[in-house]
Amino acid sequence: MKKYLKFFLILIVSINFSFAANTKDIPSSFADLAEKLIPSVVNISTTTIITTRSNPFPFQFPPGSPFEDMFRDFGAPQQRKTSALGSGFIIDEKGIVITNNHVIQSAEDIVVRVNGEKDFKAKVLGSDSGMDIAVLQIESDEKFKPVKFGNSDDARIGDWVVAIGNPFGLGGTVTAGIISARNRSIGLSRYEDYIQTDASINQGNSGGPLFNIDGDVVGINTAILSPSGASSGIGFAIPSNSAKKVINQLIEFGETKRGWLGVRIQRVSKEIAEVEKLDRPRGALVASVADNSPSDKAGIKAGDIILEFDGKLINEMSELPRIVAETEVGKKVKVKVWRNRREITKDIILGRLETSDDFKSQGTVTEKPKENKIEGLKITVRLLDKKDVEERKLPKGTNGVVITKIEQDSPINYLQVNDIIVEAQKRKINTIGDLDNIVKMTLRSPEKTLLIAIYNNRNQRRYIGVKLD
Repeated sequence: MKKYLKFFLILIVSINFSFAANTKDIPSSFADLAEKLIPSVVNISTTTIITTRSNPFPFQFPPGSPFEDMFRDFGAPQQRKTSALGSGFIIDEKGIVITNNHVIQSAEDIVVRVNGEKDFKAKVLGSDSGMDIAVLQIESDEKFKPVKFGNSDDARIGDWVVAIGNPFGLGGTVTAGIISARNRSIGLSRYEDYIQTDASINQGNSGGPLFNIDGDVVGINTAILSPSGASSGIGFAIPSNSAKKVINQLIEFGETKRGWLGVRIQRVSKEIAEVEKLDRPRGALVASVADNSPSDKAGIKAGDIILEFDGKLINEMSELPRIVAETEVGKKVKVKVWRNRREITKDIILGRLETSDDFKSQGTVTEKPKENKIEGLKITVRLLDKKDVEERKLPKGTNGVVITKIEQDSPINYLQVNDIIVEAQKRKINTIGDLDNIVKMTLRSPEKTLLIAIYNNRNQRRYIGVKLD
């Protein structure tokens, strides 16, 4: 019995030792860390001058009145100053400061307060609205205490983090929490891969650093999710690894140099994956390809599904823009796409996003006679003509049908009148009969799933998977 008891005690000791060896100590205090880091975190105050005109009349025009615009320039111009507060952190002893673009955007004057004591003027070296980052230079010959970036890829859910900033103008405020989630996208900017934290972040914390317990910056505090406008325990920070690439470009060039493919993409839905015989919804569906773009030159086509870019798997559509943007301009990359139910590889030499043409077009189309109803879709359409193509600045040779009416119980009732259907089941629509016949054939198929390509009212080309009854 004693022999077994001895073995049991040894086993317990071994398990406890193993657990202790693999568990990080919970900090008893962040005081030493805060004392070390506070001198590198700055408070930022900005001043913006806004010009308005007083109303010279003793009455107000009703909203939307044409007289409101007609007499807008009457009256004496008046200027007023507005101020805003934010945070930032020093990354170089010469006084280079990192903050959010929205903190300093349109500012006339920028003042940086260091260590809660001394104020300095600062100028903007470069800013990027795409990732909401700005780089400032303190105008002083003094030497400052910098902090360094950590590897945000090593940050794990549950790790301790510390935020230091200027919430509500209360500089030098330290809060602590954990990393709550990774890879968050909340629709604030074009390139999102936020770290989520429950460390208290409030107005004025924007642009401040999120530190790990080693004192390295793993994120730039940018936004909160809160119905009241105050911290609700859901804050978001730009990961340091993504930020560093933009910051280095802003310091060196004063602007960003992002990779560019030249495609408009959309999410791969369950219905689209089913039609394309893809194992599951993944990748990014190419809705359209810009003329003479890197993708166009490499042979990428509308309808292709990009599964892998430069060795990186694309699981969600939102991942592709960020990965492409972070890739060096001019680099030759391999892109794996799904086409005609098989995987093929294309070599693409990346262009530069900032020098590319935006996919912007405008114009509307008027209704034309000779409309026909597509019973299977419960819509009414007319044939696209040359005038439509010219007015809407569509690619030359575009054929299709224009939607003129959509019934409430239509399976595509989320589309709009004047949307244009140009493909169905990857086949071009040249006549109304083409669309009607493909819909009828799809209704007789076991899956009853229809894949259509449209140009919406903003002339953006998109694919849509439709389940027919």
